[in-house]
Amino acid sequence: MLEVLSRWLVQQPAHILLIAMVILALWAAGRATVLRTVPKSNVLWVPAVLWLAYAGWEWLVLAKSPEANIRVDLLLIWPVIALATLWAFVRAARGWWSVGGHRR
Repeated sequence: MLEVLSRWLVQQPAHILLIAMVILALWAAGRATVLRTVPKSNVLWVPAVLWLAYAGWEWLVLAKSPEANIRVDLLLIWPVIALATLWAFVRAARGWWSVGGHRR
């Protein structure tokens, strides 16, 4: 799984930017609904900004050293982004649950 993830993200700033845009779209959709009044659900902008920063970093690495094949920086970047994304989605889901979004 890590190999698939690395093929899709390493030296692919457009793919990373796509992930950031999807998260931003989810945040905007949440802001357009009843979730805008729930502070817990307003955190999806955090991973979106982190993914945008990562896309910029990946573009910079690609532009400055495209031959870089050992990426120690990813040992820090990926866990931080993964934890922030997981935290934000759990928090947004709890906010959705608290306003009764779980009912049909």
